[in-house]
Amino acid sequence: MPGSKPAHPAVVPWRFDAIGTGWEVVTDEPLGGAVRRHVLALVERFDAEWSRFRPDSTVSELGAAGGSVTAPTDAAAMLDAYAELSAATSGAVNPLVGRSLERLGYGADYALTASEPVAAPADWTEALTWDRGILTLHRPAVIDVGALGKGRLVDLVAAELADAVDGSIVVDAGGDIAVRGAPQRIGLEHPFDDLRAIGVWQVADAALCASAVNRRAWGDGLHHVLDARTGTPVRTVAATWAVAATAMRADAIATALFFDGGPRLAHAWGVEWVRMTTDGRVEWSPGCGADLFTREASVER
Repeated sequence: MPGSKPAHPAVVPWRFDAIGTGWEVVTDEPLGGAVRRHVLALVERFDAEWSRFRPDSTVSELGAAGGSVTAPTDAAAMLDAYAELSAATSGAVNPLVGRSLERLGYGADYALTASEPVAAPADWTEALTWDRGILTLHRPAVIDVGALGKGRLVDLVAAELADAVDGSIVVDAGGDIAVRGAPQRIGLEHPFDDLRAIGVWQVADAALCASAVNRRAWGDGLHHVLDARTGTPVRTVAATWAVAATAMRADAIATALFFDGGPRLAHAWGVEWVRMTTDGRVEWSPGCGADLFTREASVER
């Protein structure tokens, strides 16, 4: 993702692959085996609950026929945020968008061959409910929490490490980055040229998350950021970056910024942001702390 490469402390990073992306964890002191095992167990638990790419996951088994299950640990936090995202974007962001992604070829088999697009269920808050520790899907559907799920997991990993080690922590999951302690300068990768940056953002005790149409892209102009109302990829925004107190909120706003309601929700949540449109214009939130290099800029008010 275009959140690229913070300047890490001078220690050997711990790298591993999980949830379809590469992870890099940097701490002031090397991590012991027990800490690493706890982190990997946390990641495996999250994947086993929320991955639509695993037939044995909680959401896959629930989605096949509907029904009720004990809600996964993170259900309320993530789905409450989805409800706000959906309202702010007039339904463009929707956790039942999984079938729409599958129809375009982005499914568990990674066919990457598109069929006719299909909209996600507009009544998703009636089809999917969460209350008193119970998650209920009232009819079969494909749950996909990609708009904020990776950010949520970054937060969980960062919290696990903060409880286990002293000093600064950087958790980077494919460009969704949580920083604890020493500030980090993070380059904002240009969505049309991955050898360039459009700016640098210094982040301290916060998270930066990004999304772009050049990542998880395939076929003839297809990519992973869909408008749930139509089931088709967004065409007007190329890349987004957001800085928030938590990676989940930064990830959520990075998704919301592909749609008209994103800046309003970012303001309500106190999130700073930058986005680049597909015609090369750059917009940013008032008071944004990013150091932008581009001359083609306008301020979103």
